[in-house]
Amino acid sequence: MQVLDMIFYTAIMLGALIFIHELGHFLAAKFTGMRVDRFSIGFPPRAFGKKIGETDYCISWIPIGGYVKISGMVDESFDTEFLRQEAQPWEFRSKPMWAKMFVISAGVIMNILLSILIFWGINYSRGKLIKETTQIGYVIEGSHAEQAGLLAGDKIISVNGKPVTHWDEIHSLIYLENYGNDVSILVERGVEEKSLRLPRNLLSTAPDQLLGIVEAHSKVIIRDVLPGKPAEQLGLQRGDEILSLNDSKIINERQMISIVRDHVGKSLKITWSRGEQALSGSTIPDDNGKIGVSLASVYNGPYQRIEYSILGALWEGLKDIVAAINIFFKSIGQIISGKVTIKESFGGPIAIAQLATQTAELGLMSYLGFMALLSMSLAILNILPIPALDGGHLVMILVEKVFRREIPSKVKIAIQQAGFILLLAFMAFIIYNDISRL
Repeated sequence: MQVLDMIFYTAIMLGALIFIHELGHFLAAKFTGMRVDRFSIGFPPRAFGKKIGETDYCISWIPIGGYVKISGMVDESFDTEFLRQEAQPWEFRSKPMWAKMFVISAGVIMNILLSILIFWGINYSRGKLIKETTQIGYVIEGSHAEQAGLLAGDKIISVNGKPVTHWDEIHSLIYLENYGNDVSILVERGVEEKSLRLPRNLLSTAPDQLLGIVEAHSKVIIRDVLPGKPAEQLGLQRGDEILSLNDSKIINERQMISIVRDHVGKSLKITWSRGEQALSGSTIPDDNGKIGVSLASVYNGPYQRIEYSILGALWEGLKDIVAAINIFFKSIGQIISGKVTIKESFGGPIAIAQLATQTAELGLMSYLGFMALLSMSLAILNILPIPALDGGHLVMILVEKVFRREIPSKVKIAIQQAGFILLLAFMAFIIYNDISRL
């Protein structure tokens, strides 16, 4: 069932992102008077679909993206039948340069707009909570933080020499300002200060994983209980606070999910509170490592809440986009400089599936936030000047404009084929990389 969950959440996320991207091309083509012959999710060969009007809406067999086949354009379908006839007014090749560039760029524009819209909505609906603590409440077992020697109860004083006053500063300094660099963390442990070092390889070997520390002053609340599942049979109800599992104090939903998954087929003692009443009992997680609850981590320590107006939330959303772009190009910079390898920096479909499932389990806002980041990453990747991607098409259009002559169709086909083969090879490498991490 866990595999089915991964497939479901990943299919929803990637399907939505691919659809939005291709919809951009489709709408731009229609706006500029071009005929669209096919709207495909996936690359050829065609699997199934339905033709409506002049457009064939379909699903294709190679699930690494999608494409919109615009009449009179050399694209992923490698169709050159149109070259045997005179150019028609509705064809891509008959349109001015601005129209061609608009159509090619529209998919990327749609992905960027989707990211902005999601971040805008998240910031407007829930604002921003500044957790005014630097104390670690829990260190995830086997995490990078545990390997570095961080302990629950440590108070983080500074990161790479910069003093920190709240939890967001800690994440910002580690993941934004110092990505790909060794990180030195100064902590207060009891009555003494201790300096710990996080080598960059710990922070880059699994970019899909968090550092592994959870802030103090946090509790886990049950948001919902599924009927007929172990949690309902035990008597857990919506709004209950989980206090401990097998006498281990619970302060974060990731911690609870991990412990429950480790107890498939084993008895698990749960202690919880309902108002002023303390309750406890034992249950056995199902074969999927679940007890049938949805959870929410609630911070209950000192905090500052920032509410945003509609325009303020938009500005914060744009800042989130800039931060996402900054992370992407810092990653590329670290690869070029040799500080990290491609293998360490890229996650493929399996990594995406794992993160999609994890964020879905954390709630709708977390899932949408990951979708926004992924949409932005796809936009940047697509605009790179690589054959078979949107950026590759843009380069060919610009070359034709500069030299004032069309690139021979055979050359375009060869470039597209080479790019497609490179994409398949890169995808195979990324999938192998994902499997090697399991």
